[in-house]
Amino acid sequence: MSTPAVVDAHHHVWDLAVRDQDWITGPELAPLRRSFGLADLVPEAAAAGVSATVLVQTVTVAEETPEFLRLAADSDLVAGVVGWTDLTAADVADTLAGLRELPGGGALAGIRHQVQGEPDPQWLLRPEVLRGLAAVAEAGLVYDLVVLPHQLPAAVAAAKRLPQLTFVLDHLGKPPIAAGGLDPWSADVRALAALPNTVAKLSGLVTEADWRGWSCAQLRPFTDAALDAFGPQRLMFGSDWPVCLLAASYGQVADAARELTADLSADEQAAVFGGTAAAVYGLRAAPADRGQM
Repeated sequence: MSTPAVVDAHHHVWDLAVRDQDWITGPELAPLRRSFGLADLVPEAAAAGVSATVLVQTVTVAEETPEFLRLAADSDLVAGVVGWTDLTAADVADTLAGLRELPGGGALAGIRHQVQGEPDPQWLLRPEVLRGLAAVAEAGLVYDLVVLPHQLPAAVAAAKRLPQLTFVLDHLGKPPIAAGGLDPWSADVRALAALPNTVAKLSGLVTEADWRGWSCAQLRPFTDAALDAFGPQRLMFGSDWPVCLLAASYGQVADAARELTADLSADEQAAVFGGTAAAVYGLRAAPADRGQM
């Protein structure tokens, strides 16, 4: 399987005519209260030199994953899908197998649940959740972690319990960039990175910073901490489009990622901007002639 030259390992789409996105509430999120489709993304990705993407779930609705798989089947851009299924269901293994049989099912690369919305900070360690996560591993898929900083210790414990499953930390665990404090986030991320079955995404950071006044200098202590903990071979770039639009354009996010990794070697940058994502998600071949990042 050929490796895409540049991968955006984390973006979303949604169609408000199909279903509401009930998390988009309040005036601050008003710019997101419209539909965003692949037709909107394609020119942005091309301009940033992105040749392949990973489409990630947005809501805990079973119908969304088959829809995303169909999008991937018809897209030259979407090379992988991280979907959702009920990890606590007794038939989760059968559900995962069924998803693989759907149109575009070969693009299914991982599963994600909105752990950040769970009031129980130990949700990942519930017996029924651990059983579901084991089924994800058995299916040959990875698990994307979308957690808040206080949920990182449970993520570490879950990754220790399931060494056969690769855990992908989305958005670096949503560090408190706007507040400027590295601890205890940094120590918890380092504990997660100490486990060999974990990787992380340099994604979603501009919306954890000051939306109206962020800079690479504000992001750098957190990306440097992640680079030190995981190393570039276990990090991957993600735009978090269209959520990133609250603070930055697609191009600005890509440019920031370039600046924050400019001191890496060419091989290390190649890992962050494609190699890691292709290996972790087992991405299908995708066009590689849309430029380099």
